[in-house]
Amino acid sequence: MAAAKAAAAEAELVGRTAEEVSWAEGLRGACEPEHHWRHRREFLLRNVGERPAAGSPQLQRLVSLSMVWANHVFLGCRYPPQVMEKALEMAEGIQVTGAPVRTTRDELVAKVKK
Repeated sequence: MAAAKAAAAEAELVGRTAEEVSWAEGLRGACEPEHHWRHRREFLLRNVGERPAAGSPQLQRLVSLSMVWANHVFLGCRYPPQVMEKALEMAEGIQVTGAPVRTTRDELVAKVKK
């Protein structure tokens, strides 16, 4: 009963049904920090449309792109330009709080050249 109430409250926060939030919860990584998950779940729910079947290529692609985006934002990972472009396009409008600010190698090299 408490879990159902928590799911309903969470659904209200993200503007989705409890069923949709519950579906997304099944995609959470075992060691994924709450802060990262909250934003990645938003990415998933914004981009899911009609829910793909478990194990389908569509679901694998959605989950992969959500991880690409989260890894880029929170860990500073970089991916091929086409992949980054797609992930960033899908994440448009997601307001991330508390993401670390990193200096890239390219930014460091540009400072040295000045």
